[in-house]
Amino acid sequence: MTPAEDEGSERGGDDLFAAEYVLGALAADEREIASRRIDADAAFARLVDAWEARLSPMTAAYPETEPPIRVKEALDRRLFIAEPRAGLWSSLAFWRGLAAAAVAALAIYIAVPYLKPPVEQPRLIASLAADGSDVRYLAVYDAARREIGLSHVSGERAAGKDFELWMIEGRNPPVSMGVIPAGQTAHVTISPAVQERLAQGAVLAVSVEPAGGSPTGQPTGPVVATGDLKSI
Repeated sequence: MTPAEDEGSERGGDDLFAAEYVLGALAADEREIASRRIDADAAFARLVDAWEARLSPMTAAYPETEPPIRVKEALDRRLFIAEPRAGLWSSLAFWRGLAAAAVAALAIYIAVPYLKPPVEQPRLIASLAADGSDVRYLAVYDAARREIGLSHVSGERAAGKDFELWMIEGRNPPVSMGVIPAGQTAHVTISPAVQERLAQGAVLAVSVEPAGGSPTGQPTGPVVATGDLKSI
């Protein structure tokens, strides 16, 4: 097993490794390993299929968006601008420009479903887990919608208890982001004040609290999962 495969196992095994592949959160070498395993390992391929189905409700809220007309105009100029007929097809600059335009067009095609609102709105991801705990979540922070989408990977809450989501910034007191609704996927709306702080990067944490959430405004039960928000 390669170091990247070892690391995938340490972070939560094949199930979490498959989930991070579907979310696009893996490093390039890990993604290459996952791609090879999809072709060679039927069990891992089924995990990837299951996560694609499980996470699809989190993207259903993002309708397809037409790219601005200026994008097409720019591509037309790049692709079809008049050049002297002699030497065009043998021009290295022409083929480089054509390849660059094709890559740009493909990137736009892939990114368009996620471009509403515009791309300057950050989207961050965190894998939430902790040593000695079977509770795991995948979290996607969408600044445009002012919410965090959560996918429940493993671990169950005890009877009469809730999981509560917290933001941790350095040595500042944890800030509650609300009780995590039960279910395979959930969405937690965040306030503008918290949104500004999340954009700077923060740690998310999940604690076990009485039903309805912490009565003190601070974590009262054990913290069962944590993770850093990172750019997608």
